[in-house]
Amino acid sequence: MTYYVDPFGCVKNQVDAENMMAFLNRSGWTGSESAETADLIIVNSCGFIEDAKRESINAVLGWRKLYPDKKILLSGCLSQRYAVELAESLPEADGLFGNADLSGIVRAAGDIMKTETNALPAALPADNGPGQRPLLSLPGSAYVKISEGCNNRCSFCAIPLIRGGLRSRTVSDITGECKTLLARGIKELCLIGQDTGSYGRDLINAGAAAATAGEPDPAASSSFVLPGLLEALSRLEGKFWIRLLYIHPDHFPLPILDIMEKDKRFLPYFDIPFQHASEKILRLMNRRQNAETYLDLITTIRRKLPDSVIRSTFMTGFPGETEEDFAKLLDFQKTARLDWLGCFAYSREENTPAWDMKGRVAKKTAAERKRLVEETQTSISEKQMDRFIGRTLEVLTEEEFESPSFETKQKQIAAPPADGEPLLYLGRLPAHAPEVDGSALIFSSKPLELGAIIPCRVTARAGFDLEVKAV
Repeated sequence: MTYYVDPFGCVKNQVDAENMMAFLNRSGWTGSESAETADLIIVNSCGFIEDAKRESINAVLGWRKLYPDKKILLSGCLSQRYAVELAESLPEADGLFGNADLSGIVRAAGDIMKTETNALPAALPADNGPGQRPLLSLPGSAYVKISEGCNNRCSFCAIPLIRGGLRSRTVSDITGECKTLLARGIKELCLIGQDTGSYGRDLINAGAAAATAGEPDPAASSSFVLPGLLEALSRLEGKFWIRLLYIHPDHFPLPILDIMEKDKRFLPYFDIPFQHASEKILRLMNRRQNAETYLDLITTIRRKLPDSVIRSTFMTGFPGETEEDFAKLLDFQKTARLDWLGCFAYSREENTPAWDMKGRVAKKTAAERKRLVEETQTSISEKQMDRFIGRTLEVLTEEEFESPSFETKQKQIAAPPADGEPLLYLGRLPAHAPEVDGSALIFSSKPLELGAIIPCRVTARAGFDLEVKAV
C-alpha cells in the first residue's frame, strides 16, 4: 500500500509527519511523491488558529473532490482537538488520527484501508531510531523536537489543550538523534519545542519529587535544563550548525549565551515570541514581564553576541487592546529593531481563558493593526540585513534556482561557466531560519553541492534577501 502526506502547520507538526512516515515505512507501506499515485492521502492538520483549521479542512474537501474514490485520513492537531465534532461534520474524511501516540498511525491506516496491519516490534533496533525518519526539510537541515507540550498557559493559546503539558526528552535521547542525523549528512540541526527555553524543567521537578520520596534524584541538576543540553551537544564532533527556535521571553535561560559565545556552531539566532508590549495586555495574556525587561533582554543578547539575529511574533486585536495599547506595541517595535517579525491577528479559541474576555476587538481593526506592524517592519528588517553586506559568511545551500538537466549539469562540471554566466542557487545564512525569513541568492561560477555549508561574500540586498557570491 502507498501513502501521500499533505503537511500543514508548524515545524513541530512536520516532525510528527516525519515520524508517522517512519512508522508506516517500517510496517510495509511505501511513501508516494504525489496523491495521484497513492492509495491513502494523509492530511496532517493544524488546529492552532481559525485560519489554519480552515486550511486543513479545505485540504480534505479538495482532495475528496479531486479523488472521490481514494481513502483520506485527517491526522494531527485538528483531529486531536476536535475528534468528536469532526467525526460528525466531516464525512469527506474516511478516518481521524490525533498526535498523542504517533505509532498508532499504522493501525489507523490499516483500519481505513481494511487491511491486516503488522504489529510493531516491542523494541525497535537502534538504527531505526528517530534520527532515521524520512525528512521533509530542504537538503542539509533537520528539526529535532526536544520536548512536547507546554506549561506556560498563555491565555490565548490552545496548545496545552492539544498537546498537554511539558514533557522533555532526555539529553542522551536527543544527542543520539543528533548523532544519527549528522551521520546522514545533515549540516543544520534546528532544536524545536513549544518552548525550548523550558526544556528539562519537568525532569527537574520529577527528580525533586523523587528525592522527597527518598529515591535517587537523577534529574535535579542544571545539566538537565537547556544549558546542560547545549553543553552535551557541544561535545559532538564535526562542522555543523545548531539553531534554537521558540524561546519564551519570560524565562530566557541566559547561560546559553556563554555557551554560544564559546562554540560558534550554535548560531546566534533567537526566536523569542514577545507577542505584545503593553503591560496590561501582557498580563491578560498571562505574561509576567513587560516591555522594559524585554528590551533589556534584547540588549543583553546583542551585547554578548554582536552578530545575534532576533526574530519575534506579535499579536494584534487581543481582547481589551486599545489604540493606546497598540501604540505601545509600535513604539516597542521601533525601539527593539527586531531582525525578523511575524504578526498575527488574535484568533478566538474555544476553552482558552481569553475566550470569555471582554473588550473584543473587531476583526477589521485587528487586521489593520497587523498591516501597520508588517508595514513598519519592512524597512526595519531591510536595514538590519544591510549590516551583513561586504562580509564573508557561511551559507547553507538548499536548491538550484533552475535545475539543469543531467546532461547540462555534466557539462557544467566538465567546463564551469565563465564569470559572466554564474549559476544561481538558493540558500540561507545564519540570519535565516528555514521557511520564515529571507534567503541567500547564491551566485557561483561552478556547480555547488546541495545541503553543504560554504563560505560566501555578501554583495548586496534584494528586498529581504541577501545576494552572495561563493568564494
